[in-house]
Amino acid sequence: MAPASTLDWSEPCQQWRYPKLCPSGQRHERTKNGVELNGKEANGAYKKFCKFLRQLGSKRRKDGSKVTTVVATPGSGPDLPREVAYTDTKVIGNGSFGVVYQAKLFDTGEMVAIKKVLQDKRFKNRELQIMRRLEHCNIVKLKYFFYSCGDKKDEVYLNLVLEYIPETVYKVARHYSKSKQTIPISFIKLYMYQLFRSLAYIHSLGICHRDIKPQNLLLDPETGVLKLCDFGSAKHLVKGEPNVSYICSRYYRAPELIFGAIDYTTKIDVWSAGCVLAELLLGQPIFPGDSGVDQLVEIIKVLGTPTRDQIREMNPNYTEFKFPQIKSHPWQKVFRARTPPEAMELVARLLEYTPSLRMTPLQACAHSFFNELREQGTRLPNGRELPPLFNFTEHELRIQPTLNSILIPKYMQSPDNSGGQSEATSAAAAGASEEEKDVKEAKEEEDQEQQVVDGE
Repeated sequence: MAPASTLDWSEPCQQWRYPKLCPSGQRHERTKNGVELNGKEANGAYKKFCKFLRQLGSKRRKDGSKVTTVVATPGSGPDLPREVAYTDTKVIGNGSFGVVYQAKLFDTGEMVAIKKVLQDKRFKNRELQIMRRLEHCNIVKLKYFFYSCGDKKDEVYLNLVLEYIPETVYKVARHYSKSKQTIPISFIKLYMYQLFRSLAYIHSLGICHRDIKPQNLLLDPETGVLKLCDFGSAKHLVKGEPNVSYICSRYYRAPELIFGAIDYTTKIDVWSAGCVLAELLLGQPIFPGDSGVDQLVEIIKVLGTPTRDQIREMNPNYTEFKFPQIKSHPWQKVFRARTPPEAMELVARLLEYTPSLRMTPLQACAHSFFNELREQGTRLPNGRELPPLFNFTEHELRIQPTLNSILIPKYMQSPDNSGGQSEATSAAAAGASEEEKDVKEAKEEEDQEQQVVDGE
């Protein structure tokens, strides 16, 4: 048997065959060199591994601070585990998912967030599988991941080491609300544009976030950069495959979910984003329901009663149509007097009962509400330059090529630049099938690696 100190815990089911060791829980019967293990030996290997982790574990520096060393795998690139040390650990959040710590990488001094979740050893973690596929300037970056042993027997935790970003849109909005102020419209434009850009990217990969809300929008107050985080509810949606309808935080839950739809699309994220935009404009949630049913009542108060056709498109299997007939409320009366007309028009295009009529995220980015961001010389209210908003990758330029002439500011469309864009767009068309193949293969791999108890 190989010594515990040489175990590669990052991908155990590919490289090691200890039944008690594999976090994916697949029942393996052989070690890497083909020697069979009985249950007692396997459990012994697990204990040795945990002992090895604890030996790596933590040491005290001269100043009394604790340094923890783990064997971690990079979030992207080759699976080459390495020792990573971190210090100054403190809890910054917790919930049903687990605990989030703030820590400092010992070698570089960089601040990170470590999300620690209990790992069901029967399945691979969907959040990890999805995050390893994502690479975008408006999505929080997975730097490393590692496994750790719990206090209880056979208890294993997955630890996601993420870049640390200090603020959230929720905290910023609450600060303004407590001061009886609304967020400056220029900030709302900046935040929402980056949110839509991140959604355009993940939706192009077939991934639905399923929990868009202000708390999951990280903000760097110095640069104005927004990054989407918490992919714990995210899933690669496939047409015809069922999904759970009880998903997404209540205030931001799309009506098709309330109607019990199980074959919904990524447009549920678009609805949630519309709710976030409306909340930033209003200074409070637009649909503050006390329960699932009350949530629908709050929506009907603003949008009016959905028609039978709208209900059928949201959920063809829904048969109870007994709703009071209420007319829609004019958006001009929903929002404050000085709310820009373009903002209200954008909200109206996002908060549509019929999912297929909602704008795509990239169409939202191209909306006139964001034109100010595309003007040369536009700066943040504090005088700083805007963060990068138009550094589109070839992948992004392939999503809806007809929008590229709007998305890329006129002052950036020099002959050379536009030529490059055309080439990118043509190359995109040529490489689209290859990319679709990659996405399909990734999805098939994800399906093979994970089965979900809740029917997903």
